[in-house]
Amino acid sequence: MKKIIGGTIILISIMWVFHTLSKNFMVDPTFEKFIARKDQILTDKSLWVLMIRIHILLAIIALLTGPLGVIKRIRVKSKKFHRWNGRLYVLSILLNFIPGIYVSFFATGGLPSTIGFLVLNTLWLGTTILGYVNIKRQKIILHSQWMIRSFFFSFANMTIYIIVAITLNVMDFSYGYSYTIAVWLCWPLNLLIAELIIRKKIFL
Repeated sequence: MKKIIGGTIILISIMWVFHTLSKNFMVDPTFEKFIARKDQILTDKSLWVLMIRIHILLAIIALLTGPLGVIKRIRVKSKKFHRWNGRLYVLSILLNFIPGIYVSFFATGGLPSTIGFLVLNTLWLGTTILGYVNIKRQKIILHSQWMIRSFFFSFANMTIYIIVAITLNVMDFSYGYSYTIAVWLCWPLNLLIAELIIRKKIFL
């Protein structure tokens, strides 16, 4: 069962990376469709596009390095690889905090979405820092638990995409309202999954 869950997480991560790259850098590289759905006018479109691209690329690094760090079967094979992979993961999230905060202020759905994203970004950074601090203190179990929480926050964008699809197409909510709901549901849902993984000791 652990192998199946681990393999599924790796597969989902890779598939979402391909989806994100194709959608944002091939299908709509200038983000025209996404910008058209925004409630507010961007004060500096070129800066926003730059920041969202940095935000996406750093998130992709987190999605690629995350599974290699949290899945026990992979991390026990080489401690040296695990350390360098972990450093890259932590660095990608630290560097992503500023772009993440910037794009939050122009989130679809206005102030409620902005606050939701600020909470998400703070939780993502906070859990990552706690994971890093605990390994420095040689508290391996706590390190693993906080990193699992951090990693599942990396799936927030995918969770938002799914919730928006359901609320927009099935429940017939407006796009802005659907997006706000998704922003506020994504992080507690992902945290819940992380807590279930921790409770079952799947990757510990």
